[in-house]
Amino acid sequence: MPRNVYFSQQARSEQHLFEDIIIESIKIYGTEVYYLPRSIVNRDMILNEDVESQFDDAYMVEMYIDNIDGFEGEGNLMQKFGLEIRDEATFVVARRTWEKLVGFWNNTIGSSRPMEGDLIYLPMSNAFFEISFVEHEQPFYQLSNLPVYKLQARLFEYNDEDFNTGIDVIDRIETEHADVTTILVHPGIGDLDIGLRLYQVLERDTNGDAVKWISGEIADKEYVGDNPNNVNLYLHDLQVNDPNLSYFYESTFGDTNTYLVDNLDNNEVAVTAEVVEIYDIDNRTTDLTFQNDDSAQNYDFEQDADAIIDFSELNPFGEPGNPIPVTTPGTGTTPGGGVSTTSATFDSTSITIDSSTITIDKDS
Repeated sequence: MPRNVYFSQQARSEQHLFEDIIIESIKIYGTEVYYLPRSIVNRDMILNEDVESQFDDAYMVEMYIDNIDGFEGEGNLMQKFGLEIRDEATFVVARRTWEKLVGFWNNTIGSSRPMEGDLIYLPMSNAFFEISFVEHEQPFYQLSNLPVYKLQARLFEYNDEDFNTGIDVIDRIETEHADVTTILVHPGIGDLDIGLRLYQVLERDTNGDAVKWISGEIADKEYVGDNPNNVNLYLHDLQVNDPNLSYFYESTFGDTNTYLVDNLDNNEVAVTAEVVEIYDIDNRTTDLTFQNDDSAQNYDFEQDADAIIDFSELNPFGEPGNPIPVTTPGTGTTPGGGVSTTSATFDSTSITIDSSTITIDKDS
């Protein structure tokens, strides 16, 4: 039997009234948060993961926290790597409000709805939450429409993402938690402003184009003893075009090619700075040190690993045809108690050590 045609659940006036009541309720009982859409810089096409992400925009919007007794989730867990906080929260935002303040038609975020992976900054608790799921069908078509989004989010774990929203309280997460390299510089020309990306060109081709460089963005700076000629720069978001580079180098006296510059083109450089010293801790190698994490044990792990695994091994898998370092008795005058090291080579049938040859049976 068909429904009564004189009653309708799709009256636009009632739908708008229902939305207006929800929006007004969120404005009364909700809280102001910042919505940060994620921009994927580099995606792993095999695992379909975002290798590198950045957050360039932040939109203030009112949301209702749909948790009565506090944050949900697994709470605080003490594990062997320290305290782990697994708080979760559900945020409710009106569709019309999101489309008006954040949505695709009013901004350039490229999405018509909230997306998993976007962030919500909650000023009330000074915490970032990452959206893990967007529920768009609760309440379920009460007036044949869907007036709200329910954003299920978990506490965000910072992993060296890039924040450039222009809001200090949000962008400060990079300064406090990013992997930072600290260097002492003598300013040359231009201003070393926070947020400026600096390059150190270590090699150029015959045309003057940079072929080997490392760069970092200024997260913070401080004058040493209020001396404008000595500035500590805290650089994060390091980028290189050579896999063998991992840290900056001290500038060679009189060689401006080893200075920090704001542009890879020599003809367009507006800022320069001489690298005087690269700080480390207890004379440790710079690329093994996290300046803003006193509890990091990466240097200790590296030292212990060197005592277990010989990373100088030339032929770790024993492929035929590759040289193998072999220790043989020396002449007594050889340093190290009469032991010398020679190289052994072999093909598919024999192994040759110095002048001795061992024949291998293929069938064995």
